[in-house]
Amino acid sequence: MSIGELDTGATRFGLPGRILHWTMAVLIITVIGIGAAMVGYLGHYGTLLTWHKTLGVAILALAVVRIAYRIRHRPPPQIETMARPERLVAAGSEILMYALFLLQPIVGWAVVSASGIPIHILGGFRIPAIAPTDPELYAALRTVHGLLAYALLLALTAHVCAVIFHAAVLRDNLLHRMTFPLRR
Repeated sequence: MSIGELDTGATRFGLPGRILHWTMAVLIITVIGIGAAMVGYLGHYGTLLTWHKTLGVAILALAVVRIAYRIRHRPPPQIETMARPERLVAAGSEILMYALFLLQPIVGWAVVSASGIPIHILGGFRIPAIAPTDPELYAALRTVHGLLAYALLLALTAHVCAVIFHAAVLRDNLLHRMTFPLRR
């Protein structure tokens, strides 16, 4: 398969899917970094928290749009270098990541709700609470939110490592399915 064949669109994800993929990738990596900074850094905690909540809401909204788009638009066929077991692992990891894209921000929303603190995001918008104010619930949800963050980081790392393996070792153009053509 040549690069020219990839530009026909038959082997690429649709443009909206690629935009959603890369936008979410940047936002998720950013929000994980902000979350890590919040755990280990005491300065500017309020600002970090506002950005963390705002990006979390954006990720949740984009995840819903992305899942709806994916349901309505079939992905391109898998590349020939992927054996059946690898295809099953890829499909399973994709389902896991989509689940985490939804669960992580929803649990984060519930954490803030259970804290009893009004939920404000950038621009002064207030988000309604989805959980009752409860210190024990807050503590449990905060633990779950942290564990989901590690699970998401692990899933993303595995995803990136698989793509790097395909690009650097197999050289099978897997990465081109989700990139943007540099020229026509």
